[in-house]
This record gives sequence, C-alpha cells and structure tokens, in this order.
Amino acid sequence: MVQEKIRSVGIDIGTSTTQFVLSMLTVKNVAPGSLVPKMEITDKEIIYRSDIHMTPIGLDDLVDGEKLFALLLLEFNAAGISPEEIDTGAVIITGETAKKENARIISDKVADFAGDFVVATAGGKLESIIAGRGSGAADYSRRNYSTIANIDIGGGTANIGIFKNGDPIDSCCLNVGGRLLQLEKNSNRVTQISRPMEQILAATGVRINPGEEITESNLVLICDAMVAVIIECLQKTELKGLAGNLLMTEALRLDYSIDQVMISGGVADFVYGSDELTQSNRYGDIGPLFGNRLRKLWGNTEWQLVEPTETIRATVIGAGSQTVDVSGSTILVDERLLPFKNMPVALVSQDIADLSEPAVAIKRSIENYLEEGSLDNVAIGLRGCGYLSFAAIQVLAKGIVDGASQILKSGKPLVVVLEHDIGKVLGQSLKALGFKNGIVCIDQLVVQEGDYIDVGRPMANGSVVPVVIKSLVFETKQI
Repeated sequence: MVQEKIRSVGIDIGTSTTQFVLSMLTVKNVAPGSLVPKMEITDKEIIYRSDIHMTPIGLDDLVDGEKLFALLLLEFNAAGISPEEIDTGAVIITGETAKKENARIISDKVADFAGDFVVATAGGKLESIIAGRGSGAADYSRRNYSTIANIDIGGGTANIGIFKNGDPIDSCCLNVGGRLLQLEKNSNRVTQISRPMEQILAATGVRINPGEEITESNLVLICDAMVAVIIECLQKTELKGLAGNLLMTEALRLDYSIDQVMISGGVADFVYGSDELTQSNRYGDIGPLFGNRLRKLWGNTEWQLVEPTETIRATVIGAGSQTVDVSGSTILVDERLLPFKNMPVALVSQDIADLSEPAVAIKRSIENYLEEGSLDNVAIGLRGCGYLSFAAIQVLAKGIVDGASQILKSGKPLVVVLEHDIGKVLGQSLKALGFKNGIVCIDQLVVQEGDYIDVGRPMANGSVVPVVIKSLVFETKQI
C-alpha cells in the first residue's frame, strides 16, 4: 500500500493569541490496486508546538504584519525547519483579526511562505464550526448521537457552534471575550476599554475610565453580565437589550434541543480549572475571572458541561491533501472559470435524497461563509450517492438556485460538488434556470465541512478535471 510522509503547519491567528503547530502526516493510498488512487490521512503526529503568543496589534488596532511574521519565522527556526521544507499547511485567521483589513495584511504575507497553504479567514460563523471540530465537540456529538453546543471564547468574541450527530446545524457569534477590558498585569488598573465593553459597562452601571483602578466586585459584575448574555443566547431566538447589542450574527434558531455544552478557547482553561482563582489579572485581562464566573454560574443552567479535548488549542494542526480524478461523462464545467484554488466547501449535512426543502438547507450552509453582508467564493457540497429521478434533480436545481441567492448577488460562479453521479444533468438543469455567473458542477467526490478544493483545467480531451481536496486536520482524541 503506497504511503508517504508530509510536513504540515497549522497557524492560528486570533484576536489575542497566535500559535504554531508542526505536524507529520502519513498519507496512504487506500484504494485497491486496480482503482483510481484514493489518498487518505491515516496518522498524524505533532512534532513541534509553540508557546501561546500574544498577537501583535498596532496602535491602529490592526495586526502588525512585520512583527507577526517575524514571530512565525522564529517559530520555524525553533522547530528546526524552514518554510521551504513544508509540504502543506493551514493558516486560520479568527476573531477581530478576521476583519477585512487585518485579513488582507495576513493573506499578503502568507503568499510569501513556501508550500501550498490553505488560508482561511474565519468570521464568527465559520470559526464556530472550526472550533467545534478542534475541541472535540463535533466528534462527541457523533459518537453520542446528541446535540452539543460548543462555545469558543477568545479575547474578543464567543462563537457558538451547534453540532447534531457530528454535523454543524447552527451557529452564532457574540461580542464577549476575555480581553474586551484590559488591565495592567497583576493590577486592577484599566488600560483599555473596547467598544463592546463600553456597552457592557453601560448595561451594568459600572463607571470606569482608562488609567483608573476597578474594584473586584465590579469586575465580577462585568463577567457575570457576559455569562448571562451567553446563557440568554442559548435560550432565546429574539435577543434584546445587552444580548441583542452584543450579537454579531443572526441568533440561534433553537428549533432543536441542546443536550450538552462544551467550552473551548483561551477562557476555557479557567472554566475547567480549579475553583480557586489567584491573580485573576495576571495576563492583563479579565479572561481568568470570566472563565471562573462562567463555571460557577453554569450550575444554575439545565445543560451538562462536557470537558473538551482541547481548550485554547482547539485549532488546526495543518492541512492534508488528496487528489481525485472525476469521471468526465457526468460533469459540466465552464472552462473560463478554471483553474481555481483554495475554495471552501459549504456542506449540506443531509443526504440530498432526503432534502424536503433544498433551498433552506443550502442557504443555511452558505451563511457560515457570509460575513458583513459579503461572500467570497464558496462551493456547495452535496451528500448522497443513491438514485435520483430527473424530476428530483429539477427540484434540487431549483433549490440550489434559490438557496444560493447570495452567490448570485455577489456575482460569483456557482460551484457544486456532488457524491451523486449526476453532475452533468444537474449542471444543465442549473443552466436552464438562467444562472448567469458560470457553473462548475462536478461529481463522484466526497467532501466534508471545512474542506477546501482546487480544480484544475480539463484533461484527456476535456473528459476529466483534476480535483485536490484539502482537509483541515485536528488533534482529535476520544472524550
């Protein structure tokens, strides 16, 4: 059985912290000898893990690109490897750093790195899914046939991802986090107040200015208010008052019951740690106290609190690749759109044969990639490989066009990735419905939520297109 070792880097650049992980991935051909090769990651070993670094932010509240990449190059040196020796990797940009100006700075710098990196700018919704996979919440819900809410709390945001039987079904993002109020290290003197914290202070009646000392009781009041906002978000579909002001996305639908809750992110270390909290201001923020108060107040809720496999390191350890040749007899591609690289896949979790409302399901999957009313290129991934009648394909095509209205509005092409062997007839049906932006409809591919794809130019007289599927790789363990 053919196998090879590849070096992969995972870099997580968040509002407060940045971390670097170097992994060795084993990739094997798992297909029988007579079939087209199918490469899968069969083993992963972390060979270097950096310390947790503070993300360098300049006076303009933007990432200092030079300092950030100087930091990363130091980590490459510490790991004993150069960027040129890396085979593949993933850079995940999250929290406040995912805002457009910051993301552009980072993306431009990443282009200087060697290797074929996935660069994912994860806004609140996508970050919720990535964090839930990295913390172990998605796997826990799959193995226990349950619905779990993963709450990833960082420096500037709390991202809530809901997973049912392993699939992400809902998400939202709140402006609560451990560094919204910054302090002098080992002191209660306030150094910086963020805009969301100004709203929290107004709601709690706490009056404080930078340079002034804040009392411990007022810090508790602030943290308790943020905990209350998180709890309210899990209970109500219409958020008002402080919760409504701090909600950055649409509220959770809550047309399901939550069985368990898992907390990840930097604040989580203080949720699952000791009840005794000493030097809550030792990091120059309110993260430790926030986590401690969340743990104490959670006992009054109805949900079981499950410990994650990873807290602050609920992130990728790299990216792996597999190449798949697609049958040309069942695909439809607009060659003008090819090639393209690093397009994220918005996966519809249900089998397409079971979709009673295709437009609704497709719209929800795309919304994870919609940030601030704009949408970058995204592919729609559809599961299922059984028989579909021509009439059912027509219904599916109509659902795709209706559900992908944001893609149509953005002027982006429509890219559909299918397990079903129906790419050509579905593509023709989409064309007949008047989709004007160009269509790439390819089949016989198995993709997962959070995968990225490269599609090359047609080969063999246009009969096939080469497709590379890049899967984010997490350090998963059993819970």
